[in-house]
Order: sequence, then structure tokens, then C-alpha cells
Amino acid sequence: MQTPRQVQVGPLGLPGELGVESGSLGLVVFAHGSGSSRLSPRNRLVATALHESALGTLLFDLLTDDEAADRTKVFDIALLACRLCEALDWIDAQDELARPRVGLFGASTGAAAALAAAAMRPERIGAVVCRGGRPDLAAEHLARVQAPTLLIVGGEDTEVLRWNRGALKALRCEKALQVVPGATHLFEEPGTLAIVARLAAHWFVVHLPRAQQP
Repeated sequence: MQTPRQVQVGPLGLPGELGVESGSLGLVVFAHGSGSSRLSPRNRLVATALHESALGTLLFDLLTDDEAADRTKVFDIALLACRLCEALDWIDAQDELARPRVGLFGASTGAAAALAAAAMRPERIGAVVCRGGRPDLAAEHLARVQAPTLLIVGGEDTEVLRWNRGALKALRCEKALQVVPGATHLFEEPGTLAIVARLAAHWFVVHLPRAQQP
């Protein structure tokens, strides 16, 4: 995988990093959680694992600096989902990307945004993976998600695990819940984030090639 290049995403020119090569199985767009950014070390570790599985990645800031300082916008799932949809439009406007199959990887509040965006753009999203997600914040969208969706939660993250079990029942698509034993919300325990990366890569490798080419 070549070194990701710096890009400006969407109408606001939000800073991002695009890592993709010809022959990739698809492109995974990351949606970071509250208080994070495209520089999230956890998401970057997962992105590296996806590169090793012949998947491209796009990590970008969902908010401007001023917006990121406003806690109401950090938790504005409709706004975050809109930014993901703008990123999809940006991807489709890049001739060199040739409208790739797209997956979404969301963490924490970013997972809610990913699920909402998948419901809003069912024809464009081929698979979704959520890490320590807040699907409860996207409850109104869950029944309309069509993309195969994997929920990954730490076994010690008890409240988030409860929310994800509820979301699993609400989802009508192909779905699965993977609980990582001993892991807390940020998967800081040794080896737990590597498990997340492995599960995510496998889900995208299996499901993205099956997605209908746009």
C-alpha cells in the first residue's frame, strides 16, 4: 500500500487521508467518535489492517475546527451523517477512484453517523462495521439499513453492549455482534484492538466484493 495522500473532502474541504491502490476490493470510509479526528491512533491501526487486506481507506475530519469545539455539533448525528454523505459524493467525483464499492467504519458517535448514512444511501454502502458504537443515537435509522452490519463491543463495556444488543434486534439487514472479552470502551487492553482490526477486515473482505457495483 502506497503512503496515504492528503486530500480535502467535500464542499468544506475537510482534511483527510486517502489510501487506495488499483485493484482494491473497496474503499472504507472512517467516521471517528466524539473528541477524535482523522488522526485517531485506534482508527489508523484498523486502517493499516485494512490496507493489508487489499482495502482502501479514507480517514477525514467530520467537523471543522470551530464545529469540533461545539459539543452540540459533536453529538449532532444528523450533521455527522450528512458529512459522510458529502464524502460519498466527493468519492464519486474522483475519476481516479472509479466509483469503488464503499464500506463505513464507525467508532462511538461515528458509528451512529455511519448507520444513519447507510440508511440514507443504501445504494452506495456495501458494508458497515461499528466499534464501541452508539447505535442508540441512530435508532430511527436502524430498520432502514440494508448493508451487512457488524457490531464490535468490548465485553467490559457493559452499557454500550446493552445498547448494541438492542440495535442488533432493530436492524433488518444481515448482521452480527462480536464481543471482545476483557475489552473496555476504547479497546486499550493488550491485543484487543488487533482483534477489532481483524474482525473488521474480514467483514469488509467478505461483504464488499458482493456489493453491487454502483
